Amino acid sequence: MEREKRNDMFFSTKRSFTFGAYGSVDRLTCGNETRPESAEDNVLDALDSPASESKTFLSSSSNQRDTELFEIIEKLQGSRIDEQRCEFPLPLKSQLLTISGDLPLILPSKLEGYWIDPPLEMLADMSPTSSHCGLEPESYDIMERDGEAKIYNEFFRSRYHQSFTAVDPSLGPLVLSVCLEEEENKLRVILRMKERSLYGVFSASLFPNIPSAVELAKMLCDKVTVSKFDVVSYLKAPELITTFDEHRVSYNFKFGVLYQKAGQFTEEDILSNNEESEEFKDFLSLLGETVQLQGFTGFRGGLDVCHGQTGSETVFTSFHGRQIMFHVATKLPYTEGDPQQLQRKRHIGNDIVALVYQEGNTPFLSDVIKSHFLHCFLVVRRIQREDTGGASYQVSVTAREDVPPFGPVLPDPPIFTDRSQLREFLLTKLINADVSCCKAEQFSRLALRTRSSLLENLQSELYNRSQCMMGDPSLAAVPSSEGARGASEGSGGFIENFKRAIRVRSHSFETLGVPRKTTGTSQKPKTEKDGESDKSSGPLPIDSLGAAELKDQASPQEET
Repeated sequence: MEREKRNDMFFSTKRSFTFGAYGSVDRLTCGNETRPESAEDNVLDALDSPASESKTFLSSSSNQRDTELFEIIEKLQGSRIDEQRCEFPLPLKSQLLTISGDLPLILPSKLEGYWIDPPLEMLADMSPTSSHCGLEPESYDIMERDGEAKIYNEFFRSRYHQSFTAVDPSLGPLVLSVCLEEEENKLRVILRMKERSLYGVFSASLFPNIPSAVELAKMLCDKVTVSKFDVVSYLKAPELITTFDEHRVSYNFKFGVLYQKAGQFTEEDILSNNEESEEFKDFLSLLGETVQLQGFTGFRGGLDVCHGQTGSETVFTSFHGRQIMFHVATKLPYTEGDPQQLQRKRHIGNDIVALVYQEGNTPFLSDVIKSHFLHCFLVVRRIQREDTGGASYQVSVTAREDVPPFGPVLPDPPIFTDRSQLREFLLTKLINADVSCCKAEQFSRLALRTRSSLLENLQSELYNRSQCMMGDPSLAAVPSSEGARGASEGSGGFIENFKRAIRVRSHSFETLGVPRKTTGTSQKPKTEKDGESDKSSGPLPIDSLGAAELKDQASPQEET
């Protein structure tokens, strides 16, 4: 105890050293008094002294000192020794031994969190000459983001109907639309809430009198507690309601295309490829047409069509009424001295789905591309058929574990010999992957916040403008604002819809004279490109996830 007290009062560090960059040992002295030497101190002296002295000391009892030295190392490092051991992923150690020397297209992430289709165990007996048991292109169905989004436009707008608004204490803003089809004796009702829209069709003969708006709302959702709804009398209400209902409907898609050569395992290697082989060019021609970006008038997917800042050409195609823009890594600008190639990752890292073309047998690791947005990869490898010597394509899919499975199903084995069928499969699979990824936790939360904000905007806009129509002196009649872009103008992307929700809310409040919260500094509105409405500086409360996702967008990409 007495020596410990002296150590606390007077101590100084003489020297430190580390074993394998892990734990360290310090020599301590207490003033002029040196503590008694121990076996550990003798070893430290041996390591600190010149080589000649060390050799003399170790020669006296080398075996004993060696033993003590390794005991010290083991004591200092403990379980950390295991952390220094490098281990191949499990498939390389066991399962790959049963695949006849051919490595799979995709290897699972070391941290898991991804599913792979087909699973590795199904590839053991696969060969390019196996029989083809896949579905025909006629059975490839394209998924929709919101199957009920067009109901209002299809059954309500062309018929006489009435809309109502209310703010429920627990459910928030509500927008109700009712349409009576006398010729078919049907009563159609849509109730829009923050979480979702409820749609119902009732036989008019069930009601001796047409139910009230409150009764109809409670028929669809028993959690409605409002006592009355306000009638919407604004003449352009159908346009605003249609825009809200179809804000997720999009016929434009953008996908990344990565080129992986043999022996490339890292993100830096894959993004640094500049040369395109003839096989890769042939594959790109299968996906679509190579077009010049300068002056391009179709859906551009965030690429620059005026100043050439995103390259000179790209791959574009139209598929069943949908426009698809491919962000091909080798065609995006290459930056010397930038191993991360941020100019390329800026676009591909902000896509939700990417296509990987492999040359060679190097597998693709599920989580090799670090991105908050990328949730799914379709991997294609060109193989030579043993029977005819022609080229075939092997396909595999990987996605994060919270992404639901999506069609069309892979054939068994997952090999395509017909180019047209491969194109039909890949484009359908890419679109369905994008739609299915929207149901992942990260995107579903963002979609819910976007919908909630847009519904709040819609309810406020309809109520205030209806009051203006009826001559409410507290609100000045103002020209109709372009509160929300037409459905044909929106891209359906999460970031674009989220920015639109912020812009619409701020613009509506300003034109109607409704007070809103402001930040400490005032900013002049900035005019957007392509004739869009002004961006206001009014803040919209979002949580940390939304802020992080908006920050991850390297720069705003207006998609038109």
